[in-house]
Order: sequence, then structure tokens, then C-alpha cells
Amino acid sequence: MTTYKDSGVDVAAGDKASKAAYNAAASTFASRKGMIGAPVFEEGGYAGFLDMGDYYLVMTDDGTGTKIDVALAAGNCKTLGSDLLAMVTDDAVCTGAEVIAVSNTIDIAKVDPKIIGDLMRGLSDACTAQKIVIPAGEIAEVPGAVHSATWSATAIGIVAKDRVIDTGKIAVGDAVITLKENGARSNGFSLIRKILSEECGKEWWGERGQGPTLRQSSGQGAKGATWGELVLTPSVVYHAAILELIGRHGKKPVINVKGIAHITGGGIGSKFRRVLKKTGLGATLTDLFDPPEWLTEIAAMGNVATEECYKTWCMGNGMLIVVDPKDAQEAITNLKKSGIEAKICGEITKDSAIMVKAFDGSILKFQ
Repeated sequence: MTTYKDSGVDVAAGDKASKAAYNAAASTFASRKGMIGAPVFEEGGYAGFLDMGDYYLVMTDDGTGTKIDVALAAGNCKTLGSDLLAMVTDDAVCTGAEVIAVSNTIDIAKVDPKIIGDLMRGLSDACTAQKIVIPAGEIAEVPGAVHSATWSATAIGIVAKDRVIDTGKIAVGDAVITLKENGARSNGFSLIRKILSEECGKEWWGERGQGPTLRQSSGQGAKGATWGELVLTPSVVYHAAILELIGRHGKKPVINVKGIAHITGGGIGSKFRRVLKKTGLGATLTDLFDPPEWLTEIAAMGNVATEECYKTWCMGNGMLIVVDPKDAQEAITNLKKSGIEAKICGEITKDSAIMVKAFDGSILKFQ
């Protein structure tokens, strides 16, 4: 069985590092006590809060991870902007915040104007669609520090204090809605790259996807899509669609959303637990979207256990939203108007475990 750790990523070590980093960051909080911008303790949350009077300024930070390595190797950096934007804005909106701006940093071994142009055009197009501006950024040519490139961003959002999503109000019987994702977002690419390089060779991104169904569903003729094209499927950016439910700044909410989970690294068990931690409740998720076929093909190639898949990738489910059952259908209808496919996938339970019915019919239990 191949695991994420086999690809060089140690999730447990990352969790310990994150805790140490948060403790160091939190040690600075007292320096702004009683001042504008005083921080709010929110360990394990999706974003950082700064007190601005009647509002919170909300900040998130993330990057594209090693998905950029695939894009550079395949010579296609045009859609990576959606991945970068999704990683930061879809974290921020989980708090109820509307993102108004992002900054970004490109660290690259050798500046290539075409690569930079493709990256930034993709980001600017994605931002424009979400009504987000890019007021600042940095391009750093750092040979030796990086072998190819890394790309990260910081998002800045705003939320009125009385509009912060209160996950403490989640109750037994509440409906859980899943939002469909057709790719792997920007998570677990070290494992994807390891498996495909071992199965298809060093230039795996140019090889054709395997399996008759992949060839038929690719929309690119009998030969099918390349592995590079498949794994570079851009992330869905859910931010604007979510705001249509909870209301942009100055507008009333359409739906009373009780909790939102952005399913990224760590998968459904880890990320949905953040939403449920205040109540200690659990969930039974029996009707999730299936993952894209090419991802299950990769998992089969690498003999990756089903539970490991759900700990590494979002597996076709980019976000989970908790609402009162009476509001569920209206929420789904509104999301559809925004171009997001969604459905009820389960409900909140008194038992604290998160039970997931996987794509292969197995039942996974996350404590």
C-alpha cells in the first residue's frame, strides 16, 4: 500500500509544525492588546481574525504546492491561478468573510516572462470573476533556493462581527450539503506525481490517461486526455457562490449557514472536524460525490488504500456546508444558479464520529 508519507510528505510532522508555528505567532498577539487590529485567538480555524471595531479583518495564506511542478513540466501554467485563489479564498469564506484582495509571491529559479504572464493572467481572470483585486505581489528570482518555482498568496477579507459563522449552533439532524469538485484541488500532488512517475516514466504528464471510460469521457477523442491535462484540472473557486448564500458585505443572508468546511489537505475527516469541534457532534455522510475517475485510476495504480485516499484528497467533494434541513433545497438551488453542483450528502449526528461512505462502498470512520 502506498501512502502520502511514502511520497515524502509527513502529515503528522506537519501538524506538529503547524502547532509550533501557531504558538510562536500567538506570542505576538499581546503586543496589540487594546489597539486597532488586535488579534483574536482561533487555533485550528480556517483564518486569522483582526479586530477592526465593528468588523474583523480576516487573513489566510496558502500556495499551489507541487501542482506548479506539474504545470511547469507540462508547459501549461494558464489555469494555476484558479488553484491559488481557491486555496486562500475558500478558506476565508468558511468564516463568513468576503475576500476583497489577494497578494501573491512567485519564487522562481530563473524568471521567464511567459511563465509569469500565464500565471498572473490566470490569477487575474479568476480574481475578476470573484470580484477580488490584486493590489500587491512579488517576483523573486532565487536560483539555489528553489529548483523550479513556488507560488503562494495571502487573502484579505472582511466580515461584520455579527455575521461570523457560528459553528456552535450546529445541531443534530442538520443537513450536510456537498459541493462538487472535478479535480484534486492543490492537495496530494506529491503522491500523484510519485505514482505516475513510477508507472508512466519521468515524462508521465505527456502520456495518455488509461482505461476505456477515461478515453470516452475525456472529450478529446479516442486517444483521451494526457495525464498532465487530467491532473491539472483547475480547482473550483466556491467563494462567490458561497457569498450568494451568506450575503456579501452589506447584503442580507439568503440562507442561515451554520458551518462551512473547505476540504483540502487532510481530507473530509480532518477538515470537517474543524467545523464540528465546538459542539462535539459528528456526521454520517452517505451520498458524497464520487471522485473523478482519473484520480481513482491513479489510486489503483499506486495501491493506495481507500482511507488514505480520503485523508489525502477531497475525493470529488470540495466543500461541505451545514444548514437546517428546511433550508437545504433552497441552498442547493442557489448554488446551482452560481454554477456549482451540490446535493445533500448526509446529516449531523449525536455520535462524535464522522462516518463516510466511500466511492467503493466501504464505510470509513474518522474520530
